[in-house]
Amino acid sequence: MYDVAVIGSGASGGAVAYTLCKAGYNVVMFEKGRLIGRDEFSKDELAYSRRDLITPNLFDEYHTIEEKIDGEWKATPTYESGWSFWNGSIVGGSSNLMSGMVHRLHPDDFRLKSKYGDIEGSNIVDWPIGYEDLEPYYDRVEELVGISGDHKDHPYEPWRSRVNFTQPATQENAVVKLFDKSCHALNIVPLVTPRAVLSKDKEDRKACYYSNFCGSYGCSSGAKGSSREALIKPALATGKLKLMTNTHVKSLKSNKEGKVTFARVVNTITGKEKEISATIFVVAAQAHESARLLLNSANKYYPNGLANSSGELGKNLLFSGGGSGQGELHKDSLKEIKFNELMTTGLFVNRSILDWYFIDHWWYGKFKGGSVEFMFEHQNIISRARKNGYSEGKLVWGEALGERIVKRFTEQKSIRFEIFNDWLPNDNCFVALDETHKDKYGMPVGKLRLEGHPQDVKVGKYIAKKCEKLLEEMGAKNIYSSISSSAAQNLVAGGCRFGNDPKTSVLNKYCQAHDVENLYVADASFMPTGGSVAYTWTIYANAFRVADHIVKVLDKG
Repeated sequence: MYDVAVIGSGASGGAVAYTLCKAGYNVVMFEKGRLIGRDEFSKDELAYSRRDLITPNLFDEYHTIEEKIDGEWKATPTYESGWSFWNGSIVGGSSNLMSGMVHRLHPDDFRLKSKYGDIEGSNIVDWPIGYEDLEPYYDRVEELVGISGDHKDHPYEPWRSRVNFTQPATQENAVVKLFDKSCHALNIVPLVTPRAVLSKDKEDRKACYYSNFCGSYGCSSGAKGSSREALIKPALATGKLKLMTNTHVKSLKSNKEGKVTFARVVNTITGKEKEISATIFVVAAQAHESARLLLNSANKYYPNGLANSSGELGKNLLFSGGGSGQGELHKDSLKEIKFNELMTTGLFVNRSILDWYFIDHWWYGKFKGGSVEFMFEHQNIISRARKNGYSEGKLVWGEALGERIVKRFTEQKSIRFEIFNDWLPNDNCFVALDETHKDKYGMPVGKLRLEGHPQDVKVGKYIAKKCEKLLEEMGAKNIYSSISSSAAQNLVAGGCRFGNDPKTSVLNKYCQAHDVENLYVADASFMPTGGSVAYTWTIYANAFRVADHIVKVLDKG
């Protein structure tokens, strides 16, 4: 029997396994996918962006999405819509595929209700911990995972115990000269984006080689701060980690004493099942799947799902509010820098704006805002070429199409912005079991209801107008933005919110189940609110915090 069983190998699972193995405990880690080495990662757009190379086939494993049609909620399987909620079923999970843009939560994000008040139709609450509880762990992630950057004081940049980053900022495209000058003209403060990408070698991991393809692709140098590179590899080196790949956990079995006794797992290749025991179980399967696993673990002692005496399991699912937009910088109208400098491939824009994290406007009022990341348009060749297929609503082909594509690739470059603001938890955003649809293992699939809150769109549109004005100042053309309440499937949290009251939360402040003594949930499921930044740094930090607590529990025997 193992000391700890960890279900999932992404950012949270890696942090837990690393900490426990370093402390001398025997850990087994279950990963549904396979282990991919650096030398296997490629920049094949067809394989990674258009096919199911590293995610389950939707006809085998899928979700159903509930939408309101004619006043009624109706569920559609994702194998019909093609809308996939799988995010990298390989060792290291989606941390292999992230763009690496990371930020800490602001202290106000931990007290959203007390700071900003109730919002009708939302279920916002304060966290049972504060920024000061996570700050040492943000710092640990910075050191162990490797985050590059250049800190600058800002009203909405949270305080740090370390003066600056241990890794200098990654190399920047010359467009930052134009960007920074345009920001200053509009009284905007541009900040260097912290990035989970090494700018210099770290142990056996090589610095970024600026491939031009970061988001959606694995890293061939080890520069990207994935769980696989930064945490699982050194955990394996201790000899204390048993990594079981191609192993899917179907359910957790529990007894009347309030403990999980074993995990029922299935080999995804052979189909053979077995039971594996451990003293402590840590679920880290990504928010919607973690909740689904616990719901599928119901028994006579826990008829409504494991750790669900509150009835809150699966509820208050979070994504990310906001949206995106972009504009084109053209060769014939570019200012401040030379066009060949702009077209230099691989270098990052590396700019963020936090000026609108809190909004106090004479007309719009006072409300929680969000953050903005700036980057170049994704360099996927096929997707960029496809955007030239229509002109004024008419299909273009042949020589005319060729000319348009050549011009797009050689005479302009698109700069893009992504807005992150709170996705407010509400009663119509949750995951439940769909008893009428089952995956290839015979388990009910997750049924996701994905309604956003109107406030999310209001905030996103306000910030988008600011960003469009900035792009205008830069001289960009064909500027547009898209803000909606559509869920971003690569940013999922909630469903097992933590809190001090067992009647209104699934987990306590250490992410230990209120109902089940030896069960923890370490991924983003714990978050009662998501904040106005991407979740990755917080997922890592909190998982290290949870792991430290588990070590203390095990040390006591």
